[in-house]
Amino acid sequence: MNLVVNGDAESGPGGSAEPVAEVAGWEVREGAPALIPYTLAGGYPGPDDPGPADRGSRFFSGGNSARTALVQDIALPAHGRAGHRAVDAGRVRYTLAAWLGGYAAQEDGARLSVEFRDALGTPVALSVLGPVTAAERLSRTALVERTATATVPPGARSARVLLVFTRTGGTSNDGYADAVSLTLATGGRT
Repeated sequence: MNLVVNGDAESGPGGSAEPVAEVAGWEVREGAPALIPYTLAGGYPGPDDPGPADRGSRFFSGGNSARTALVQDIALPAHGRAGHRAVDAGRVRYTLAAWLGGYAAQEDGARLSVEFRDALGTPVALSVLGPVTAAERLSRTALVERTATATVPPGARSARVLLVFTRTGGTSNDGYADAVSLTLATGGRT
């Protein structure tokens, strides 16, 4: 089960290249993101560009801000197979995944991170994905899958998921993201 709410940009306002003040499930910490339809055209990723095979109708973009940041604070399960006891025993693994990308040969990009925190909110581990460079996209408008899997650190009680879009030039922040997820697994199950 994906612990990230609205990791696919499908919920809430948006549906154009216009920036929005709110994104369902996320706290907008900086800038103003846009939730862009794959059918918008105009150089944005479309249905035939590289990206998730099972994509929905929209993806995240950095809007027009030089830097846009979205945050989710997620409480880890207290009980069950991936509960606190299993975490503290080192038996819970996480997978952080997203499709990250940008526009043509530009270096605008998106970075996804998860910071695990203990009961006091002190960071105990960090994992970062991206940004995907223009060279990694072969200078194409595209989203590329990135994943990281590791053990949830003992003592972790929450996870802060941070999605940051950075503009390196131009007026639009053409960092893109879709299919953002954080899943937990024990004994081969998620």
